[in-house]
Amino acid sequence: MDATFRKHLAIAHRNLRALLASTPVKADALPLEMPASGVYLFTERGRHLYVGRSNCLRKRIPLHCRRSSRHSSAAFAFKLARKATGRNVASYKTEGSRKQLAADPSFGHAFLGAKDRIRRMAVRFVEEKDQLRQALLEVYVAAVLSTPFNDFDTH
Repeated sequence: MDATFRKHLAIAHRNLRALLASTPVKADALPLEMPASGVYLFTERGRHLYVGRSNCLRKRIPLHCRRSSRHSSAAFAFKLARKATGRNVASYKTEGSRKQLAADPSFGHAFLGAKDRIRRMAVRFVEEKDQLRQALLEVYVAAVLSTPFNDFDTH
């Protein structure tokens, strides 16, 4: 393995341990002192469900559970709502699109329920300012913890 990549992986592993050792909080009760950028992890009843990254953790984390958040800013809630409604397959056509699902009342109800559920989850975060290492850490955490609501699909 390339020495530079090995070094980045060692840092990712160290950051994963720090992430798991950090004190969990609620998304709507973030501490005053927290890193600006890094990776966050949502956990429910001890099960790690979703990992994300942001350059503004304080703003990004609450977007997952804010009642007014739309489908574009509450990706985790949208995935939970997809599962709850059995509409698991993403579509990049008008039929079955995110916009169409968001307009459906039954899906909208599930989406609100998902945001409420996320609000009750524990969230942890760890600082990572470097953009390359931040991206690698997100993938590393998702792979190691097998977070079921992360995918790295392209379209």
